[in-house]
Amino acid sequence: MLSPKPMDKRLLDILCCPATKQSLRPLTRSELESLNRVIAGGNARTVADATVTGALAGGLITSDGKRVYRVDDEIPVMLADEAIAVARMEGFPSR
Repeated sequence: MLSPKPMDKRLLDILCCPATKQSLRPLTRSELESLNRVIAGGNARTVADATVTGALAGGLITSDGKRVYRVDDEIPVMLADEAIAVARMEGFPSR
């Protein structure tokens, strides 16, 4: 199983959700594992309703816990339409 990589605190301080402007934090290991299980089951969707394929190596979640942005090769993918809608996802821990 992949482990989340630590993200530079300075980068986290300036990043925000492009859709809601909320702050972001890295996914915990258990959140990442839960999300990857849902993705493997074919039940993860983006906010644009596209199926998410491929496990995440890391991710950033909004402060309200409703959207996750994937982190590819330690680079956050901050595209609003590609955010994973975890608020409506069964099997993902809610806050």
